[in-house]
Amino acid sequence: MNATRTPAPAAAQPFPQALRASRSRRHLSQLELALRAGTTQRHISFIENGRSTPGRALVARIADSLALPLRERNGLLLAAGYAPVHPQRDLADPALAPALEALDHILTGHLPYPAIIVDRYGDLVGANSAFGVMTEGADPALLGPRQNILRLALHPAGMAPRIRNFPQWARHVIEALREEQRRNPDDRLAALHDELAGYVPPFPAAQGAAAGQGADALLGFTVPMELDSVSRGPLRLMTTVAVFATAADVTIAELKLEAFLPADRATADALRKDA
Repeated sequence: MNATRTPAPAAAQPFPQALRASRSRRHLSQLELALRAGTTQRHISFIENGRSTPGRALVARIADSLALPLRERNGLLLAAGYAPVHPQRDLADPALAPALEALDHILTGHLPYPAIIVDRYGDLVGANSAFGVMTEGADPALLGPRQNILRLALHPAGMAPRIRNFPQWARHVIEALREEQRRNPDDRLAALHDELAGYVPPFPAAQGAAAGQGADALLGFTVPMELDSVSRGPLRLMTTVAVFATAADVTIAELKLEAFLPADRATADALRKDA
């Protein structure tokens, strides 16, 4: 049975350009993509030149071969004239309840250490009670519903004044956001990047090299946050990020669970106090 085609939205990028852009961002040649997708370089070339129209199955294989995020897979299908495959539900949708309950369980299990859940823009979806230690002293205006954690971390009225290694930590955050924007371009991400970059002081190469010479500047390959907390004193925290590896819903696939861990014994003892 032939797949049902639906007109792509007028504002959508034409499929040849969308495919070429996705392939180029991942530094794949037409031949490499063709081998991965089970087709020929000639066919990929014809598609990117608008001389050939791919079927839905080939578009899906191309999306798999490019390892596209679910949102971009849907966009590629729409650009080709096909209906999107992956649903994008609201967080309040009962269908997402099991996933959110699992995340809540992880948040609770991570106590007494802070942990949060954010969406692709860094907006807070959930947090455990220990996260309050990190936000002490921040402007209440930055702590409202669906607060943006990236803004909270780098804003002068947020956590920034209490982060001892702010230039180093801030560059780490900015570079991660820039890389996400490079891989998955988005106007809102671009605007957020530009805003946050304005909060970060210049960090010359010489300064960065000097900062890396100290034995405690980096913990292995991580950049620890050195935070002066109000109630627990100085803290050194490293982070881990987890995602749903097999999510079929766009909303769930874009959630990230960021868990903060003590980078030294003093931090562990401070966070366990009264736990």
